[in-house]
Amino acid sequence: MRTYDFSPLYRATVGFDRVADMLDRVLTQDASQSTYPPYNIEKLDEHSYRISVAVAGFSDADLSVEQREHQLVIAAKRETTDEKQTYLHRGIATRAFEKRFQLADHVRVTGAVAEHGMLHIDLVREVPEALKPRRIEIGGSTTAKAIEADTASA
Repeated sequence: MRTYDFSPLYRATVGFDRVADMLDRVLTQDASQSTYPPYNIEKLDEHSYRISVAVAGFSDADLSVEQREHQLVIAAKRETTDEKQTYLHRGIATRAFEKRFQLADHVRVTGAVAEHGMLHIDLVREVPEALKPRRIEIGGSTTAKAIEADTASA
C-alpha cells in the first residue's frame, strides 16, 4: 500500500486542510470496502448531480437519507419479518448498508425519490452571489473626463 505525505501541502496553503484530509482518508481506506449496494453518480448539467442507488427489496420506510455538514449518508435497514420463508435461490440482497458521500462546498440535496428499485437523490451546487465572478467597471481618469468635456463643448 502506498502512503502519501501531505505535509508540504499543509505548509504552503491556508484553508485547504479539509481537501488534504479528504484525500488522505480516500487513499488510506481499506480496498476491501463494500461495494454493496451498487450506485451511479451522474452530472446532469453544470450545477446539478444525481446519485442513483440500487435498493431492490427495501421500502421507503426502510431507507434513510441525511445530509450532515459536507456528507451525504444513505442507510437502509430492513425490518425482520416473523414469517419463515424458504428460498430456492436468494439473489436479491437486502442486508443493511450505509453509504457515505463527501459533498463539496455549497452542494445540497434537493430531493430523493425511490422508484422501480432505485433510490434517486438529486443534488445542486448553489454558489453564493458573493463568490460568483463579477465584472469590475474601470473608472475613467481625469484626462478622459477632460477630453469628453472638450468634445461636448465643440
